[in-house]
Amino acid sequence: MGQGVLAEPFGLADGTLHCESVSLTRIADAVGTPTYVYSAGGIRDQYRRLDEAFAGVPHRLHYSVKANSSLAVLALLREAGAGVDIVSGGELYRALLAGYSGADVVFSGVGKTERELDEALAAGVSLINVESKGELLLVDDIARRRASVAPVAIRVNPEVDVHTPHEYTRTGGRGHKFGVAYDEARALAALAGRLGNVRLLGLDMHIGSQIANFGPFDAALARLVSLLDDIRRDGAPDLQYLDIGGGLAVAYEGEEPADPERFAVGVKAAVAGADVRLILEPGRFLVANAGVLLTRVLYRKRSGGTEYLVTDAGMNDLVRPSHYKAYHHVEAVTPSGRRLVASVVGPVCESGDFFALDRETDEVNPGDLLALRSAGAYGFVMASNYNSRPRPAEVLVDRARWAVVTERESYESLVRAEWVTPDWRDD
Repeated sequence: MGQGVLAEPFGLADGTLHCESVSLTRIADAVGTPTYVYSAGGIRDQYRRLDEAFAGVPHRLHYSVKANSSLAVLALLREAGAGVDIVSGGELYRALLAGYSGADVVFSGVGKTERELDEALAAGVSLINVESKGELLLVDDIARRRASVAPVAIRVNPEVDVHTPHEYTRTGGRGHKFGVAYDEARALAALAGRLGNVRLLGLDMHIGSQIANFGPFDAALARLVSLLDDIRRDGAPDLQYLDIGGGLAVAYEGEEPADPERFAVGVKAAVAGADVRLILEPGRFLVANAGVLLTRVLYRKRSGGTEYLVTDAGMNDLVRPSHYKAYHHVEAVTPSGRRLVASVVGPVCESGDFFALDRETDEVNPGDLLALRSAGAYGFVMASNYNSRPRPAEVLVDRARWAVVTERESYESLVRAEWVTPDWRDD
């Protein structure tokens, strides 16, 4: 793939919105709508910027697959040098299919099943981030049955308060389900040292998503480094990794995005002299603003004084506005120069099926195309078949070329695993 440097992944050219050098109208006409479109150059640029910010310290970026698990996106980031951070057996399967080796994989997640842990050990993942005593004992038992030693890190809940745009994206506060309570982590590390089939290699934390103020992060990292020192003094000579998570903020509504260079300065100062290799788990930061959701206006109507633009994309395609009250900038692919105030809604039979409410936006009419910006993260991966709607296509653009990387689902694909007449059993 090309290695061009972009100013922005999306911009107007000849009066029409383009992704890199490709017109979004061209893509919509060829592929239909709704369709997700991703900029390869935009993803590469974000990866490069964050990676270069940590130059001078041992580190690796492990892309958080849950943000966007498209095989083409995974392969693109593998080519850039990334590892991956996964949270399920399905994501492990995807990562391996995209060309990653087990050594490229860190396995996170609060509820890993026995099957998933066995698959992770079979694949030879570099780290399993355990989140409870029960999980640590299960990993040890599975490794014993495999006559192997499992590489583990302990995910620590640093118990710091952090502000994020939505409470669902906070993961490092006291009482959250994630990780091991801070005051219990040292004892769990001691237990790991006594088990015969695990090797404690690191500590891990993740405090939330959309973090732009680094104060809480700095406080959490200081606690993690202090715990690292304590556990090493207790006799854990193999500790070599600090997995500091991800969560760097991106701009959705014109807010200030996280500054990776400033972030790196604080992290480097905190780990100076600690003799560790850093693992970072960026997800949204790499892909969010490199994607849009293309949708076509079906109808324009007025009801109770509200102007509605009804689109062919719905909440089943992009659930973030409904689920998180998230903002996505909406713009016409071919702006008319006129403006209106309208609510942009989908066809799903739910009042929560909306993308923007009473928003000033470009004036459009039925048949016109809209682009929902910043849709590269937590878009297609959270899409569903609600209302028996096939999921959208995905397209990747690289400079002047583009390709469909996920075919649009068909009606047949909706029912491929179902039976009209059940195969009854009486045993």
